[in-house]
Amino acid sequence: MTPQYPEDRKRLESRSLVVAMWGNLFMAAAGLLAGILSNSNAIMMDGLFSLIGFGSALLGRRISLRIDAGPDKLRPFGYAADEAIFATFRSLSLLGLVLFAVANALKSIYSYLNGMVPEPLIFAPMITYFSVIGVTCAILWGFHYFTWRRTGRNSSILQVEAKAAMFDGLVTAAAGVGLGAIYMFRDGPLASIAPVGDSVIVMLLCLLAIGSYVRDFRGGLGELAGISASPAKLAAARRSLRAAIAEDGGTLLDMSVTKLGRTFLVSVYYDPDRAVSAMEVDRLNLRMIRDARQALPGADVMLMITEHPRRWPDEMNPN
Repeated sequence: MTPQYPEDRKRLESRSLVVAMWGNLFMAAAGLLAGILSNSNAIMMDGLFSLIGFGSALLGRRISLRIDAGPDKLRPFGYAADEAIFATFRSLSLLGLVLFAVANALKSIYSYLNGMVPEPLIFAPMITYFSVIGVTCAILWGFHYFTWRRTGRNSSILQVEAKAAMFDGLVTAAAGVGLGAIYMFRDGPLASIAPVGDSVIVMLLCLLAIGSYVRDFRGGLGELAGISASPAKLAAARRSLRAAIAEDGGTLLDMSVTKLGRTFLVSVYYDPDRAVSAMEVDRLNLRMIRDARQALPGADVMLMITEHPRRWPDEMNPN
């Protein structure tokens, strides 16, 4: 059941992000310690991912606490853009870490091919690490996912954190399987790559991760650039406004929908086909906002009384 009041949603979201902070900090410390004890770059990289997760949860909580604040002198359009900025730069920081890990793995492989044998892996600490971190990731994913559902499924921050926890769990599981295979077959089929098996796994994990992070980065960048929302969201907004427009009796000339974080901005270009007062325009705008929020939670409607759609006719264009 979705909480009725914004304060309750904010409290639940803040609690989930506090859990994310401490969970990621624990996993980061465990990963760095286990990476040192086992001489494993793959585990070290896993710990660095969690360290970035701690920082992002800390920043995400600060953004969450003020995301619903309305326009003010400093931010005349409100604080909705902070969520899109968060998602964009979190993906960018993870991409940077992936590229760093790839460069280190390639360096290790190159050194091995030139006769430099890396320190052997110590497998004993790995079993405890993969077991504990796998359970922690599952708990974090469940906590974020069900909080996201309880708060109306419109928090990009919680959605990103749930996805990150799930992906971190999958990466941890993949690293565990890969290192386990190297341990079991280090004197058999995998003997030739066993000395650099850790670096090979890092490469494979990075290839697995990079596509997801590029998509997240492009999605956040698209929101910041003001790209139109998906056709499904546009159709939902159009349906939600039909009743208000039919009752008012005017003509819908054009409409656009953009997404920014958890909010949607519906721009309505509307000709009332009659003289209207400012009070009538305000009432129609508020009706549209209420109706739009039934289809798109967090939506706002900008009603523009005009004879033209979003682009001025060429003969009138001041440019």
